[in-house]
Amino acid sequence: MSSPSSSESWHKLFQHYEQLKSRDQRIDALFAADPERFQHFSLQICEILLDYSKNLVTEDTLNLLFKLAREAKLEAAIKAMFRGDNINNTEGREALHIALRTHLPDADPQFNAQVNATLEKIKGFVARVHSGQWTGCTGKSIKSVVNIGIGGSDLGPAMVTEALRHKHVDQLQCYFVSNVDPVHMKQTLASLDPETTLFIVASKSFSTLETHQNAAYARRWFLSHCSDESQVAKHFVAVSANVAKAEEFGIDPSNIFPLWDWVGGRYSLWSAIGLPIALAVGMAEFEQLLSGARTIDEHFANTPLEENIPVIMGLLAIWNCNFLGASSQAILPYSQALHLFPAFLQQLEMESLGKSVKADGSPVTMATGPIVWGSSGTNGQHSFHQLLHQGTHLVPADFIAIVEPQDAHDAEQHKHLLANCFSQSQALMTGKSAAEAAAELEAQGVSSAQASKLAQHKKIPGNKPSTTLIMQQLSAKNLGSLIAIYEHKVFVESVLWGINAFDQWGVELGKQLGVKLFDALDNESATTEYDASTNGLINHCK
Repeated sequence: MSSPSSSESWHKLFQHYEQLKSRDQRIDALFAADPERFQHFSLQICEILLDYSKNLVTEDTLNLLFKLAREAKLEAAIKAMFRGDNINNTEGREALHIALRTHLPDADPQFNAQVNATLEKIKGFVARVHSGQWTGCTGKSIKSVVNIGIGGSDLGPAMVTEALRHKHVDQLQCYFVSNVDPVHMKQTLASLDPETTLFIVASKSFSTLETHQNAAYARRWFLSHCSDESQVAKHFVAVSANVAKAEEFGIDPSNIFPLWDWVGGRYSLWSAIGLPIALAVGMAEFEQLLSGARTIDEHFANTPLEENIPVIMGLLAIWNCNFLGASSQAILPYSQALHLFPAFLQQLEMESLGKSVKADGSPVTMATGPIVWGSSGTNGQHSFHQLLHQGTHLVPADFIAIVEPQDAHDAEQHKHLLANCFSQSQALMTGKSAAEAAAELEAQGVSSAQASKLAQHKKIPGNKPSTTLIMQQLSAKNLGSLIAIYEHKVFVESVLWGINAFDQWGVELGKQLGVKLFDALDNESATTEYDASTNGLINHCK
């Protein structure tokens, strides 16, 4: 369809929203009207449960959203992605990250062959490092792995490696360096031994500024301890499409892992970009990660819209953003192991959906890409949850919880974690009226007049939407499923908004200007060719 906002379903959804608003519809009232609302508004696949019952939606809302999805030809778009069509139209390529974990019978056979060959190469490399067969310049086995990348070459692998820390092999420690600030690399290297450290340079082009600078820093550090440049090949491997550049750096071509154009950076952890994951947790766990994603791929591709978890989450995001007016989305994992998950989703969602132009080049006519932010619970409860509960912004929240603790001895404390998670989503929904606040104060001995006055400060409006995803345990397979759910959710939103989720042209301008401004900073003469602010900042630093 040409524009979602001009469709019949969009118009009916707006009318429906106005009806809900006019009667001041509350989420808790929907539970009172339907004692089985949880059963009606929740779904489970394998070990992941989606509870979307605390959203301000009725059966009518969902039916209209499903109709909107069909008018947008969502089902055809899903088939096109799994078929391997050129859905990334601005870059003229497929978006086949799904081929990294799911056999695509309709895709070019070379995809499956390349993926299988690369997996075998990763498996062999991991086995050599873990067994001690791979040795450094002095014959010692590898004890530290430093991944050098940025964006998708850092956020995904770092998040998964951190989340699965309880699955790490004993003999390796993994580190991630992304920031071009030399402090990041310097602090990382401070405690490492060059004789037992392996670097992974992860860059599709092998020329990304931050990665190139950090790789050069690491190379200088290594050579300051071992002056033989031929030994670089024993301590550096690469994940890149630019074999020539990697070889020029000193990396043995047999240790350059491929990265293809049809894998976008923010979707690349399933590829050889996931090499540090496989090194950290072992190949069996890495394959479980892929297996979990494959489960969701099959669910997304083959399940009717009405029972499709990524579809429902994507449609709820459209409803909250375009009809309820939410401009941001909080991601709240109640798991310290998942503390990097909000940052990972920031790139996945905001780089994919931060578009003001549709795939056909015409301007969008509605809000797209809410701001994604958050942190691990319970920390957030003592910082930004105040705004969620009593602030003027409507912020839908995704709560993510895990049933089983990593250690059975921690069961009681883990129950406190779960209780906090569930109480926060309940509080966002129910809130507290001024009358309830006043009654509480009077019960504490506060005078009626003072209680009435203070109650205005203690009342909480509630009626804030939230969604809860619960995993039975934090396994590699379940984590793979969780990530894939959000990947496909983003794709659903992009189809409904008519935008391309797989390009990121907005990232390029700053890179281009950065090269010129470096030259200006590197030149001793006064800078005058830019705007007054930029000139002033550069000259001040000089």
